[in-house]
Amino acid sequence: MKKISAILSLAIISLSAAAQSANFDLAKSLDVQNAILKQLAVNYVDSVQFGKLINTGINAMLSSLDPYTVYYPEEEEDDVQMMTTGIYGGVGSLIKKLPSQAVLITEPYADSPAVKSGLQPGDSIIAIDGKSVYGETSQQASDRMKGQPGSKVEFRVVKGRTKAVENVTVKRERIHISNIEHYCLLRGNIGYVSITGFTQGMSSELKDVVLALKKEGAERLVIDLRGNGGGLMDEAVKLMSLFVPKGTVVVSSKGRAKGNNVDYRTQAEPIDTKIPVLVMINSGSASASEIVAGAFQDLDRGTIAGTRSFGKGLIQSVRPVSFNGTLKVTTGKYYTPSGRCVQAIDYSHRNEDGSVGAIPDSLTHEFKTAGGRIVKDGGGITPDLTVEGPKYSRPTISLVYNDILGDYAIKYYLEHECIAAPEEFSLSDAEYEDFVDFCQGKDFDWRSGSDAEIEKLIEAAKYEGTYDSCKAEIDALKAKLDIGKAEALRLAKAEVKPILESDIAVKYYYQRASAIVDLRYDKQLEESIDKWLAAK
Repeated sequence: MKKISAILSLAIISLSAAAQSANFDLAKSLDVQNAILKQLAVNYVDSVQFGKLINTGINAMLSSLDPYTVYYPEEEEDDVQMMTTGIYGGVGSLIKKLPSQAVLITEPYADSPAVKSGLQPGDSIIAIDGKSVYGETSQQASDRMKGQPGSKVEFRVVKGRTKAVENVTVKRERIHISNIEHYCLLRGNIGYVSITGFTQGMSSELKDVVLALKKEGAERLVIDLRGNGGGLMDEAVKLMSLFVPKGTVVVSSKGRAKGNNVDYRTQAEPIDTKIPVLVMINSGSASASEIVAGAFQDLDRGTIAGTRSFGKGLIQSVRPVSFNGTLKVTTGKYYTPSGRCVQAIDYSHRNEDGSVGAIPDSLTHEFKTAGGRIVKDGGGITPDLTVEGPKYSRPTISLVYNDILGDYAIKYYLEHECIAAPEEFSLSDAEYEDFVDFCQGKDFDWRSGSDAEIEKLIEAAKYEGTYDSCKAEIDALKAKLDIGKAEALRLAKAEVKPILESDIAVKYYYQRASAIVDLRYDKQLEESIDKWLAAK
């Protein structure tokens, strides 16, 4: 007994010493920082903008912890509101800064103040409230377009189709961007819903959608979380409450502070605990999306299809700090009902898109679902049905990255008063050739993957001194693989055309049209549904 007491005493002393050491390190660091700032104030050769300097230091400090712990000063409060609620005060449109320095209206939202005021894709804003936008960044112009709901903002606009210059007054509103991108029936009795995020109120919208789909005859349900980067954990739990019994543990959090160790259970009665559910995920499905996918899988409540998810198992909480700032801070890790943490074991090794890379089996652990199936941790959620998504060539990726598809979509909109409904709209061969011609004057990487590899081979051969001896063979191969822009775009037509049609349809029918067009070409979804139905 004395030995146990002695051990406990030593443990308490050790913990106390550790706490005192941590407090001393903190006080020391703050004192050093304060001393440095004083020296800069007195001795630095130029005047110092301390607000900017401190923010730079804060951002650098937080980025050394993880990518998700972020400080928002008071002037970025709108960003915090947008992040958590999907709501902001403004005119409701995506914009783009043109080389001419005007602000281009690229995509007004349906029923937004922008639409109500007659603004259309292709219209250019040259002044906001009498002040020119020239010399401003896109973000600065966007900030001036936002404001309190009910307030007004005046734009000086060059209309895209007529080139007439007009003053347009827009009354700002609370802009709510719905996380329910699209829903419909597939194959007659399969309800489909695409969810883009987990902001406040999403689960309530989803409940209405699921009930509507069931009323229309849905006997099965597909929840599409591909590309959904997550959001509020509470909304993920509320989503699950629609499909599992009240009181079910959906996710658990574990952190340093005792208050961060919580089991999150469903609080509401479900609307349907029997309807078969297929959840689509990919490497862009992260955070709250992984909570949902992991819960459906671990509870054996649904089937997961697609490719492995991103692998973000960290929980962020929003905390107020001095002078009306906000800190989004990582407070813990979350665990699925079986006990898995989806956070990548080795966070430093990721794919190009940031998703978790390959994890050796030796570094993973086995867990069991409610029905006894084996699932593993190590990073992300591995689907029950692995179905690969589309692979895009270098020219296609470059067209998207440089927004050349978006530029052509504006051109098309300005030249065509109307198009067919998004379910039917398709570019003709002649129209695609017009796009090919449009791209001739655009700067993008049209090389094939093999052509790019040949150039790497030439560089390596020159470095190693072997190029001259095999120059003829290499040059002959390069000549065969080297194609021009037009030929590259024709070869990539099957990849480019669906994306281009989607971009164009949005200009006429708003964001929902994009999902409708995408569904027509979604081979990954079709194959997933086929496998799902075959496995029943």
